[in-house]
Amino acid sequence: MSRELHIVGFQIGRETYGVPITSLHEIVRVPEITAVPDAPDYLEGVINLRGKIVSVMDLRKRFGIKQAALKKGNRILVVEHSGRLAGLIVDSASEVVKIPSEDVEAPPAAFQEGGLNCVTGLGKVRGRLIVLLDMSKLLAPASLLQAKGNAEGKAAEARAAAAK
Repeated sequence: MSRELHIVGFQIGRETYGVPITSLHEIVRVPEITAVPDAPDYLEGVINLRGKIVSVMDLRKRFGIKQAALKKGNRILVVEHSGRLAGLIVDSASEVVKIPSEDVEAPPAAFQEGGLNCVTGLGKVRGRLIVLLDMSKLLAPASLLQAKGNAEGKAAEARAAAAK
């Protein structure tokens, strides 16, 4: 018997991405977002989700995709990572997809070299590819700083170290 991955599919632009359903807390409409000073540009700010403060990241900006204005169909995937909630703004959330493990391939080496180490694999579903994301690497401060890779990232790293 083969294992299946259960993922939540979502769109950013024309691409379909997926995160493990086990890391998904809920999907919500985009509420008013409170900006946070000195945050990287892909960090939109924070929202109050039933009394819990949740930081919200725009995945278009995080992946370096041209930013479109927020639309009615945009959603926030609220995911849990290391016991904390984080929100990911996506163009739309689609469906829960079951992918047999034999239909998942490792990401090409170019993904690792290009700094896209948050991609765990590519799932083949009904003739299309779903880019599978690793929440711990996508949301880990080290990968966020690596995505910036400049003095701004170094400054944030220094602030984080000083805050400990």
